[in-house]
Parts: sequence; structure tokens; C-alpha cells
Amino acid sequence: MAADSGLSKVSAKKALESFLAILSKELKAGGKVSLVGHGTYQVVEKAARTGINPQTKAPIRIPAGKTVKFKPSEQIKHL
Repeated sequence: MAADSGLSKVSAKKALESFLAILSKELKAGGKVSLVGHGTYQVVEKAARTGINPQTKAPIRIPAGKTVKFKPSEQIKHL
């Protein structure tokens, strides 16, 4: 990233860390982050469901929760 942008490694690291902090803060607040030409990050609710323990094959209950979903832009999809 540093070599491609012409920034120093320290500056590139700061820029990346800043982006990740903003992304994390916005997603924790329930928002969504769109980057033109890249895609969209958003938090989605996952319903509770039944799964299977792979070792014992016994059914287990997986609780409801939230996760981050990424939807790529059309430019990324068609690479």
C-alpha cells in the first residue's frame, strides 16, 4: 500500500488504522459504510438457528447475533 501510493510506510499505516477505526466505530453504531468503487460494509442481524456439532453430530442451538456483511461493487464483482 505504501509503495503503490507513494506514502511512507508510517503514513500508510496511519491511514489504514484510521480507516479501520472509523469503519469499526460506524458499524458498532449500526451504520453502514460505502466506498465508491469498492463496496459496502453493514451490520446484519442473524436469526437463531440449529446447527450440528461436527464431533458428536449432536444438534446445538446457535443464538441470534449480529455480523458484518460486505457487498462488493460492480467493478469488484467483475474482475
